[in-house]
Amino acid sequence: MSAKPLIIFDCDGVLVDSEPISLAVLREALATEGISICDEDARRLFLGRSLATMLAIVKDDYGATLGDGFLEGLRRELYARFRAELKPTHGIAAAWAELEASGYDFCVASSSQPERIRLSLEIAGLLPRFEPPIFSASMVENGKPAPDLFLFAAGRMNRQPEECLVIEDSAAGIAAAKAAGMRVFAYLGATHARSPDYREQIAALHPDLMFDAMDNLVQRAAKV
Repeated sequence: MSAKPLIIFDCDGVLVDSEPISLAVLREALATEGISICDEDARRLFLGRSLATMLAIVKDDYGATLGDGFLEGLRRELYARFRAELKPTHGIAAAWAELEASGYDFCVASSSQPERIRLSLEIAGLLPRFEPPIFSASMVENGKPAPDLFLFAAGRMNRQPEECLVIEDSAAGIAAAKAAGMRVFAYLGATHARSPDYREQIAALHPDLMFDAMDNLVQRAAKV
C-alpha cells in the first residue's frame, strides 16, 4: 500500500481483555437453561461471534430457543462483571498514541452490540478515542466470519478493502477479514489466546502476522 492503511480494531480480546469474562458469564447462563458447555467448546463455538449467531448456534446444536428474558439476564450479569473486572489491553493506549502521531486513521468493528462496545470502552477508559466511529455487527446482515462488517466499516471510512489492516483475535474475525480482502494481524496477547491449541488454530488461518504485544504496532503496520 502506498498510503497508510486504515486500522480496524476488533474490540473484545483486542482492545479489552473481555473474552474470559464473557465466556464464563455465557456458560453460567446457559447452565441455568440445562445446557452444559465446557470452556474449550464455548471458545470454539462463540468466540468472535455476534449475539444473533450465538442464539442460532444454541438453537441448531442444542435445540434450545433462548428468549428475551435470557438475554436480559445475560446482559445484566455481563455488564456487572465488566464494571467490576474489565481492563484495557496492555499497551493499547501507547499504541494508539503512536498511531495518532503517525497519522493513521482507525476505528472499531466488533461483533458485539453498540451498547456493549461503548460500555466496554468506557469502563476501560478508551471510549473518547473511538466514538465516533464505532461499527457493530448489528449494523449489517451477516456477522463474522462473513465479511459484511469489515466491508461496511471500510465503506463508511471511505477506504477500499486493500487499504485496510484488521487487528483481530478470533478465528471468526480473521476469516471475516480475509473474506473482505483485507490484511489481518492476529493479536494473541489476551488471556484467552495464550494456549498452544488456540495459537495453532489461529496459525492455520494464515494471518499476515501473529503478535503478542501492542508495542511497535506502528512499525508493524508500516510494513503492510
